[in-house]
Amino acid sequence: MTKFLSFLIVLVLGISQVYAGSIAGQVTAKKSGEPLMGANVYLKGTTIGAAAEEDGMYLIDVEDGEYTLVCDYVGYARQEVEIEVSGDMKQDFVMVEYLFSSTIEVIADRARERETPVAFTNVGKMEIVNALGSQDIPMVLNTTPSVYATMQGGGAGDARINVRGFNQRNVAIMINGVPVNDMENGWVYWSNWDGVGDASQSLQIQRGLSAVNLATPSIGGTMNIITDPTASEMGFMLKQEVGSGSFLKTTFTAASGLIDGKFAANATIVRKVGEGVVDGTWTDAWAYYVGLAYNINDDNRIELYGVGAPQRHGQNYYKQNIGAYSHEYAKDLDDYDPAALQVYKEARNGRLYNQTWNKMTINYKGKQAVGDDTFERYDDGFLNEKENFYHKPQVNLNWYSNFAENIGLTTILYYSGGIGGGTGYAGSWVWDSDSEPTRIPDWDATIERNQTNATGSTGILRNSRNNQNTIGLISKLNWKPMSNLSTAIGIDWRKAEIEHYYEVRDLLGGDYYIPASYYRSEFWGTNEVRLGLGDKFNYFNTNKVDWIGGFVQAEYTMEDWTAYTTFGVSSVAYSYTNHFKTADTLANGNPDLSSGEFKLDSDPEYGFQIKGGAMYRLSDIGDVYANIGYVEKVPIFDNVIDDNNGVFSENPETEKFTSFEIGTDWLLFENQVTLKANIYYTLWQDRALPQSIQVDDDTWDIIFLTGMDQLHRGLEFEAAYQPMPLFRFDLAGSISIWEHVSDAKGQYRAVESGSLATTTYLVGIDGLKVGDAPQTQIALAGTIFPIIGARAQLAFRYYDDFYAAWDPTSRIVFDGATPDRAQSWKVPAYGLLDFHGSYNLPFDVKGVKLTISAHVFNILDELYISDATDNSDYSSYKIDHDDNPATDKIIVNPHKADAAEVYMGLPRTFNIGLTLHY
Repeated sequence: MTKFLSFLIVLVLGISQVYAGSIAGQVTAKKSGEPLMGANVYLKGTTIGAAAEEDGMYLIDVEDGEYTLVCDYVGYARQEVEIEVSGDMKQDFVMVEYLFSSTIEVIADRARERETPVAFTNVGKMEIVNALGSQDIPMVLNTTPSVYATMQGGGAGDARINVRGFNQRNVAIMINGVPVNDMENGWVYWSNWDGVGDASQSLQIQRGLSAVNLATPSIGGTMNIITDPTASEMGFMLKQEVGSGSFLKTTFTAASGLIDGKFAANATIVRKVGEGVVDGTWTDAWAYYVGLAYNINDDNRIELYGVGAPQRHGQNYYKQNIGAYSHEYAKDLDDYDPAALQVYKEARNGRLYNQTWNKMTINYKGKQAVGDDTFERYDDGFLNEKENFYHKPQVNLNWYSNFAENIGLTTILYYSGGIGGGTGYAGSWVWDSDSEPTRIPDWDATIERNQTNATGSTGILRNSRNNQNTIGLISKLNWKPMSNLSTAIGIDWRKAEIEHYYEVRDLLGGDYYIPASYYRSEFWGTNEVRLGLGDKFNYFNTNKVDWIGGFVQAEYTMEDWTAYTTFGVSSVAYSYTNHFKTADTLANGNPDLSSGEFKLDSDPEYGFQIKGGAMYRLSDIGDVYANIGYVEKVPIFDNVIDDNNGVFSENPETEKFTSFEIGTDWLLFENQVTLKANIYYTLWQDRALPQSIQVDDDTWDIIFLTGMDQLHRGLEFEAAYQPMPLFRFDLAGSISIWEHVSDAKGQYRAVESGSLATTTYLVGIDGLKVGDAPQTQIALAGTIFPIIGARAQLAFRYYDDFYAAWDPTSRIVFDGATPDRAQSWKVPAYGLLDFHGSYNLPFDVKGVKLTISAHVFNILDELYISDATDNSDYSSYKIDHDDNPATDKIIVNPHKADAAEVYMGLPRTFNIGLTLHY
């Protein structure tokens, strides 16, 4: 590696004289004539460019030749000019402002360089293309401070992201300014947005409370994805990719350009298939994006956007004991008990092991079903216990209107539907417990047993369905009473309805399935029920979410100062209907079939946020900023209604967040060096920890174990150094301390041994580290641009102080017992090296050009742990010394390596692409 880096340096120095010319100029606003500091000027199809300084001036060193020069600035129409460089050239840009607040980027509350006083990182279209390599889109953020994204089990779309120690439930994910976090639990399922990376124009991560004015769960941060603007120039792009795991992906994009100054359209369609790198993680997916825009007149514009990704893929759903993946790796860990290796044999395929699939040899042609639709299995040679299938389209209708020169209204009406779910087992299967370290389905034996069973299938493959419909409205009235004061007032309304139920997917050889008593609906009575494909069983619930919020915001700008403040309120109400449970019971305890369905309705829950910040520009090369905020977050559905037991809490606690941040940005040595640094402090109080309890013989309730507080604080930094156009060095990192700072304690009354009693509880977590993401993160990247249109990058990431995820309920003790205060297991530190390269081939036939790209992830094939859970449910294991059960030994090593369940990170993988564009 040292020799390779030395070669790169020599290469850079040896050809540094090829850049003989330059392009310089000024970027100004047409209406005001003021310079537009931070405008992005670059050569199209390359990463060569510069940001305009405080006086609007920019300078780009470039080789003599013909180029397309592009200028971008948020809120203004992009400009492109053809330029022939011969020596030093001058090119000014006079930017035309869009209709008032008339771009998606403005709707989405994008932070602006040297104006918005928050910590943020921008990832542009070229950076997404150059680094993503068709991974799930969160993976492109792994080189930004305090962001940790993994592919978890390796399935397509199964990624997760953690920001400043907060998981996705407390990170707002927005596409074109519209929140996409799940309305029930706040999670984000990236398989629903497979392909959004291909349509993205840019991505911005604002860490902390952010400057977004919607009442989103942006405690850890806000991730804002912007799709390609419909006002792009006419052309098309066709890209073909191949990669590890028989990966094959085709992407086609076309744009009309602006027609007669009125209409523009663009569209993207993606087809992706592959066997997967991890066993059984095949993918079969489509993705699409459509954008339409129409300028009605100078003061009104409408846009229509649609994005979706119908897909199905095999999942690696369960983590494993470390020894199941690699005995050698386990033995090298100081705190892994070798005795566990007597139980956990090493999987035949090592780190690629997946216990939720298996091959089958039996001649079985049975159909599968989703609802009323029946179809053939994905593959005759194997079957997955865990498969995800879903389609969640999102459609936005945007209207921008100017009422006056300084007053405008922006409105988004959006719809998001969802149909699909995931598979699993129901009833009794035959398991193979000998072939692999953990049990896997024995499909041949299960199907054969069902085919010969006189009473139908004893075990089936079921779907766990999650169908949803969401409609929402976001409307912002913008008023600029004076040139340096901008104000906004808006509403955010959302309404969702979600269905949950089991249904029969595959009878696995039988003619029907008779569900056990605990799978039955009360409305079925005592009659025998024989279920067929697509029939519902076990549970059938409909949950509803009604959300309304409002906000006011003001931003004041002077020559050296920018300040903003936001205040918002929100209210949410939930309802729950159990279609399998009766509303009342009879005196004999049997269901009262005439009473109708069981329903629960919560009262509205209220929350609010207030935040603000200021930036002071010290000079044309440096600034300092600070922001502060307080949020009382409305509880999510799962913290109000327990739809497993059909109970709800009448007085759920709001979770409280207090955040403070201070930072500085510098542009030094004639724009060769960029430095960013900030420190942050976020206190999370009264973290919701709901628990169902029995308060009398027939009644259950939810209590909140309040008083759980955790503190997240840290230092974040970014740096970039480009001494010449041929070479760039990037550094990003974070050093954090995330820990619990109090125990939760209190009393509640519940049924014990048939009578109501007072119970004292203690959640002993004070001083314990927050798990699930590394608290020390460093990213380094070196990029060379040896010739125009070519780039090659080596990127290294290092992670340390990584505590395994753990459940605070595992630390609850009652009535004075001593709690377990040991830290969760600490994952070994690791580092990864990736390669990204691309080259615009010297090929141009009537405007048609070719680009090749290549990515190699985990070049050194490092064996590492990417995700871990402390003290898994299977952390005790039995050692068989002989055939005498009396001498068997049970081993329990809490908070040690052998008690953890993990995902191993993916091995070395590659992605190669060829792009034809016009």
